[in-house]
Amino acid sequence: MSLIITGLREVVTALESSPALLRTGIRKAVTVTARAVRDDARSRIAGHRYLPRYPASITYDVKTTPTGVQAEIGPDKGRPQGALGNLIEYGSSHNAPLPHLGPALDAAEPDAENSVSVALREALLP
Repeated sequence: MSLIITGLREVVTALESSPALLRTGIRKAVTVTARAVRDDARSRIAGHRYLPRYPASITYDVKTTPTGVQAEIGPDKGRPQGALGNLIEYGSSHNAPLPHLGPALDAAEPDAENSVSVALREALLP
């Protein structure tokens, strides 16, 4: 049994010839996904009686590195109630967990995959 792949050289050449376009598209995809996760997590935890300021502490940062684009999403410990993030998400021996970040990230996965696919397509077919 053998496998013959055609067109792969063209794909690699197209990606190598447009790294800036690809990087811009991937950064946009990551930013849109990070914002969606932040907003979803905020809505999942909003309205909790003892955490009125916690939802506003959930933020995101997007950074472009030499190896790719990354996003950090979660509570900012410098904001009111932001330091409670781990306790709220995972709970403690005295408090039940209130998962909101994990489920928001899971819910965003299909859209993130689609956004990356669109960025790749746009880089290949400008």
